[in-house]
Amino acid sequence: MQAHTVTLEMNGTQFSLETGRMARQASGSVVVGMGDTRALVTVTADKKISDRGFLPLFVEYRNKTYAAGKIPGGFFKREARPSEREVLTCRLIDRPLRPLFPDGYMHATDVVSFIISADEEFHADTLSITAASCALNLSDIPFTEYVSGVRVAEVEGEFVINPTFEQIDESIMDLVVAGTDEIICMTEGHCQEIGEERLLDAVEFAHDWIRKLNGLQRDLVAKAGAKEKFTVEAPVLDEAKIAAVRDFLGDDLNQTVRIPAKLERQDALSALKTKVKEHFVDENGEPDKEAKTIFGKLEKSLMRTMVVKEGVRADGRDLTTVRPIWIDLGILPRAHGSALFTRGETQSLGTVTLGTKMDEQKIDALEGEWWNNYYLHYNFPPFSVGETGRYSGTGRREIGHGKLGERAIKPILPEHEDFPYTIRIVSDILESNGSSSMATVCSGCLALMQAGVPIKKSVAGVAMGLIKEGDDVAVLTDILGVEDHLGDMDFKVTGTRDGITAFQMDTKIGGITREIMTQALTDARNARNHILDEMDKAISEPAAELCAYAPKIATIQIPPKKIGELIGPGGKVIKKLQEETETNIEINDEGMVFVSAPDQAKGDECIERIRLMMTEPEIGAVYTGRVVSIVDFGAFVEYLPGKEGLLHISELEHFRVGNVEDVLSLNENVEVKLVEVDGRSGKVRLSRKALLPVPEGMEAQPSGGDRGGRGGDRGGRGGDRRPPRRRR
Repeated sequence: MQAHTVTLEMNGTQFSLETGRMARQASGSVVVGMGDTRALVTVTADKKISDRGFLPLFVEYRNKTYAAGKIPGGFFKREARPSEREVLTCRLIDRPLRPLFPDGYMHATDVVSFIISADEEFHADTLSITAASCALNLSDIPFTEYVSGVRVAEVEGEFVINPTFEQIDESIMDLVVAGTDEIICMTEGHCQEIGEERLLDAVEFAHDWIRKLNGLQRDLVAKAGAKEKFTVEAPVLDEAKIAAVRDFLGDDLNQTVRIPAKLERQDALSALKTKVKEHFVDENGEPDKEAKTIFGKLEKSLMRTMVVKEGVRADGRDLTTVRPIWIDLGILPRAHGSALFTRGETQSLGTVTLGTKMDEQKIDALEGEWWNNYYLHYNFPPFSVGETGRYSGTGRREIGHGKLGERAIKPILPEHEDFPYTIRIVSDILESNGSSSMATVCSGCLALMQAGVPIKKSVAGVAMGLIKEGDDVAVLTDILGVEDHLGDMDFKVTGTRDGITAFQMDTKIGGITREIMTQALTDARNARNHILDEMDKAISEPAAELCAYAPKIATIQIPPKKIGELIGPGGKVIKKLQEETETNIEINDEGMVFVSAPDQAKGDECIERIRLMMTEPEIGAVYTGRVVSIVDFGAFVEYLPGKEGLLHISELEHFRVGNVEDVLSLNENVEVKLVEVDGRSGKVRLSRKALLPVPEGMEAQPSGGDRGGRGGDRGGRGGDRRPPRRRR
């Protein structure tokens, strides 16, 4: 067994690739490391060609909790289904690799990344992209491109490659870029309203490092030696049959691809495809598969030629026009906020639900645990594209689109200290013909404003496309589903009028220059501003008040040392306060108290009682208290929430009282004056008599601590008296 390793200095630490020590029976395996983070990435492939008609590439990314010295939570104590973070990383690895497999490659292929060491410093997701490419090149799988992935942050005006978690927290951007030496295959990330030129600078910075990592991969492959690749025959279509299918279709296909309505166009294409199947059959009378493939190639060619030569798209638009937009607000009576956003044949129902601290989502990751008080969920039911399907678990695409929308909106949300709600946005896609994730951003922003969430500004998104035929280039604004499928680029850009907040780009070809990306970003900004104008017509600022059905949350800061006083022994005080005010109270370690209530009045009452509870007793102050218990020698009065003092029987009236219950009753409200606080025990003495007028002809007697002689001593001990024992 011989291991081979190559290294590169990156962000003040060592980046390494190793092969030959682990997982040697896989087609290819690489251990990638940065700092103390390690990922084992393996690739395997079935030698038989799949009959599915496409490349069955399966990417798995799994965190091993032992990597961080942890034991999994839950009953079974083992890793279970992948987390959202793991699913998103699977997509991150898949997207740059899939387009680089050779034409005709349809072998079931697994790419698996196990995180086997985690140092709480460096992400392993981008490392896995690089290692997957290296493992494929070492293997017998006919993959010969080198692709690497990096992350870019900007800290204090400087770009940082593969930043630490701390550097990401300080950064105004979190950008992931993957590419070959020549092309950028994929970008994804979010930022705080940066300009288009700065984003392009970051991509170029990333590409320089990508080339270095690709060179490092080549060094390892040269050291270890690659396996002999098994052969794949690229499909070669019969030119005579292409001409025959073209002649058979005549001008019908050309007219069909120009039908503006999606479903009508799909039905017409399906009818033409059926004619081709029935006309072109093999020797067994079965539909000719090659003729079917040719039909798809001709459809793609006609659509692309129409765009680049005529500047006309399938739905009749020019290259830069955004489809018509319709907006309906508040259409769901009980939702805290709702908006129906329709752009052409894409429609998103966005809803906002406001919750309390109890609704926060606990995130348990290798790098630690935290609580998430904002999340967006995206749903894509089959009926949105006129299809049937199973309604089972959330798909990877839904998770990915939801996270893109979540990142896009996050920069414009109010600070949690100013708006202490948990925010959940849901986007249900009701119709889809391209760019449903961008419709999600728009509907989510509109629903937030309709709900009365004080967002900083509006945010919108648009998807850009590209068709490149030789020197002819067409950048498309607000792409259709067919333009995504048959085009060369899908570039989603979200932002405010002041800058970009999130982006995601996938490309299928090389030759996408900075000039092309600049044009795409410029057109995206123009389209985004147009969409924001349409959104402003519907609602230009958040509603003045929250929905009546939303919980009412108020906050109050108390000294951390008094948290125990608010909670009380065994939670007695806080439970009683919650029951009496019908509220829910939560406290963080810094003494911030969050009170959620069904209505404003109850919340205000609870806040006021907490404020009074935190008030220090003041000698001479007058309070309205409640009699909580009656004893032979007086009564105990709750003069502030959670604070009790003794109202001695001698302090009830100016005359002698024989029975306390002749003057007071249980739960009665009584006005008292605080006359003494014992310096050692903290016990409080109250007086009712001090607030009563002296009856005519009676000499006023001093109260409490003002008394002299033995009477004062007796009064001072009154709080410690016990009823006399009964004689046997």
